[in-house]
Amino acid sequence: MNQPLMLTAAQKAGPKVTLALGALILALLLSLPLLSLLTADHPLHVSAYTLTLVGKILCYAIVALALDLVWGYAGLLSLGHGLFFALGGYAMGMYLMRQAAGDGLPAFMTFLSWSELPWYWAGTDSFLWALCLVVLAPGLLALVFGFFAFRSRIKGVYFSIMTQALTFAGMLLFFRNETGFGGNNGFTNFRTILGFGITEPGTRAVLFLATVLLLVASLFIGWRLARSKFGRVLTALRDAENRLMFCGYDPRGFKLFVWVLSAVLCGLAGALYVPQVGIINPSEMSPTNSIEAAVWVALGGRGTLIGPLLGAGVVNGMKSWFTVAFPEYWLFFLGALFILVTLYLPKGVIGLLKKRGES
Repeated sequence: MNQPLMLTAAQKAGPKVTLALGALILALLLSLPLLSLLTADHPLHVSAYTLTLVGKILCYAIVALALDLVWGYAGLLSLGHGLFFALGGYAMGMYLMRQAAGDGLPAFMTFLSWSELPWYWAGTDSFLWALCLVVLAPGLLALVFGFFAFRSRIKGVYFSIMTQALTFAGMLLFFRNETGFGGNNGFTNFRTILGFGITEPGTRAVLFLATVLLLVASLFIGWRLARSKFGRVLTALRDAENRLMFCGYDPRGFKLFVWVLSAVLCGLAGALYVPQVGIINPSEMSPTNSIEAAVWVALGGRGTLIGPLLGAGVVNGMKSWFTVAFPEYWLFFLGALFILVTLYLPKGVIGLLKKRGES
């Protein structure tokens, strides 16, 4: 008679433990930029490398969360989110290159003997316009692609293949020098952002804090959507689209909204990634990167919001070690990880923890 009561108490304690753990992790993340401002000989000093590495992983965590919204809740497996991430990065990179060039042309344009800026570079010396491009570039592309894809009722593996083809086409386009985006070298050698030195400890700390705030805001948006009627419609769309249509719902609008929202979140993550890492090039659009994002979500547990963040942290932490110790084996390990998760952890790490908590 007492066992159900004990299980109920444990289930009630679960959210409190999760909230406490989340608050602890948030406090730790917020303390990192402050610790990075300490002198190098201080025992609690956090190096610029560590701060950059964690900031990069947090940007990837936002991408994982964005992908979870479309895959975990709407059932749309995208293998092209790397394109939206890179577009946001390129939009911010254009502003940073203009800041580095001053009144002249960016260095790569001078090298290619260009005499003037292309028309689509107009206004990129303005930070506000750069922020608009960060949202508009991935958002409009997702809107146009999603409108035609969902109107044609493309889904399943066909949707995944089309998104992968889209990001591959974008990568090939940006590799060309004549497109005006730096070719295979991309953008680098950034100097200032809003007049502040981009390598200064204070600037790095502010960029890191902005990344944490974006992650928290993205998590809040996802949580609100998941708990709303819109979220319930999305899960119904994922599990039984035909039944949902029979009930009078048009799934195209729901798909398109969450698809565009996901693309915009990726673009914002890319915009924060570039000034912290210091480079953006077409390799960020590689289909491999988008597949990695799917691995993050699958490992953590899709449809859970928290799971993809965990997956992004674990996989990228292992990648940082693997690419130094055994660089030639990383892709083999990544493929094996995806297969093992699919076979033995269909609900990811979060699903495994919930199952053990209930037993």
